[in-house]
Amino acid sequence: MKIPAPKKLAPATMALLVLVSTPAERSEAQQPQANRFQLERTENGVVRLDTQTGAMTLCRDENGTLSCRMQPDERAAYEQELDRLEKRVTALEERFSHTPPNALPTDAEVDRSLSIMERFMRTFMGIVGEFEDRREADKPQPNRT
Repeated sequence: MKIPAPKKLAPATMALLVLVSTPAERSEAQQPQANRFQLERTENGVVRLDTQTGAMTLCRDENGTLSCRMQPDERAAYEQELDRLEKRVTALEERFSHTPPNALPTDAEVDRSLSIMERFMRTFMGIVGEFEDRREADKPQPNRT
């Protein structure tokens, strides 16, 4: 949409724009800042740009009533998603930066793993031995007389 050159707005229109601002904007408006808002007349009404935050409000004259709506800021959502993804990538890089991707285990890690396996095998073989002893005890003894 082509925006025509700015025209002077009536003081009543400007007053209405301030009155219909959101509560957050009102609290910021209570602290006056020079040149914070820019007003541009368009084919469909007036656009108010907050030069500090980039928020835009579109105001239209509908049957003699000025109706203003905040415009969704897709750029802010896009930048929030980029920030979230950048933090996630940074966290992942930090997490994996301490260990090279295909690093071999250290001697201490190998010794600990072998110790665990040795303990497991000794316990397992002990259980197998107990079963064999019971099986031998349960077999009928040959008659030697």
